[in-house]
Amino acid sequence: MVNSFAREQEWARLGRKLTRREFARMAALAAAGASLPFYNELTLAQDMKAIANIPPDTIRLNTNENPMGPCPAAIEAIHKVVPQGGRYQFNQAFAFVDAMAAVEGLPTACILASAGSSDPLHRAVLAFTSSSRPLVIADPGYEAPARAARFIGAKVIQVPLRKDHSHDSKAMTSASANAGAIYVCNPNNPTGTVTRKEDIDYIVANKPKGCVVLVDEAYIHFATTATSATPLVADGKDVVVLRSFSKLYGMAGLRAGAALGRPDLLEKLRGYGGLPLLPATAMVGATASLKEKTLVAERRKILADIREDLCDWLTKKGYGFIPSEANMVMIDSGRVGQQITAEMLKHKVAIGRAWQSLPRHVRVTIGTREEMTKFKAAFERVMAS
Repeated sequence: MVNSFAREQEWARLGRKLTRREFARMAALAAAGASLPFYNELTLAQDMKAIANIPPDTIRLNTNENPMGPCPAAIEAIHKVVPQGGRYQFNQAFAFVDAMAAVEGLPTACILASAGSSDPLHRAVLAFTSSSRPLVIADPGYEAPARAARFIGAKVIQVPLRKDHSHDSKAMTSASANAGAIYVCNPNNPTGTVTRKEDIDYIVANKPKGCVVLVDEAYIHFATTATSATPLVADGKDVVVLRSFSKLYGMAGLRAGAALGRPDLLEKLRGYGGLPLLPATAMVGATASLKEKTLVAERRKILADIREDLCDWLTKKGYGFIPSEANMVMIDSGRVGQQITAEMLKHKVAIGRAWQSLPRHVRVTIGTREEMTKFKAAFERVMAS
């Protein structure tokens, strides 16, 4: 294991290699920080102030959080590191990388620690797309990469999902002969649907030359039929896998994540940020979570049971929905989705938004059993009004 001093020296070496133009670009991005218009999901989803002003007694089923929160081991690790918060904790990020590498079976050089997965996602779009190299995404899909691409003047090509709401691999690879990046969210946000391994393999094998495939696996721990793309990273393919601890691991407010890829690809992502000054609380919480061997399976089952109960109720009541393997369900309200969201909020239940390509559907996060009971009562009242 490389010690923290050696790693800091490596960062210093990389810093000396930067050109003045690259340094200026990094400084500008660092200075812009969270003010960048594509910075996080909340700024994409709705007005942040509106979300912050949701009454505290409102059931929050709008941002795909996990109400279970961090596991006990993560909470204990976080408590222990807080008194050390007065000093930079480089070693905690390196310990997280070591733990992630052990779980994923990858060299540490193939893992870039981050504050959530949105940060490396945005960096990847900036690094691999341009005015001459478009971004290819699915529709409906997570909007963050498209916002980042448009910010730098890159063309965004939207490819409709198949009828089963999986990614159309052939259509995506043929969408542009000069694509810079193809983005696949698996399971997909907002539909919660899985794209098969053979489809992702097809995209990687048939993508344009020089194109990088971004596989967002923020929700993969909830799924039972999804196959991770990390073996493609191990095989040295043009693939960057994104992971988040905001979903199953229940650490949305703590911000921990990672990008997995070939070292040369990750190096391009590093060019859009500074030193890895990551929150120690997030790093120790994520590290402790990774070491809990039964955590993923246990939480997956809890979530699946609650989701299945909701879907059974929707079927019984005659409401349409898209079968999901994630912690959200797209429900067909039969009406304008934005109106349903507004009406639900009046009943103290906050649900997610609608997508332009699915204007009658609303995205509902899976909460606790008690929260879903309140959701059912409110939804039925709104639908009857």
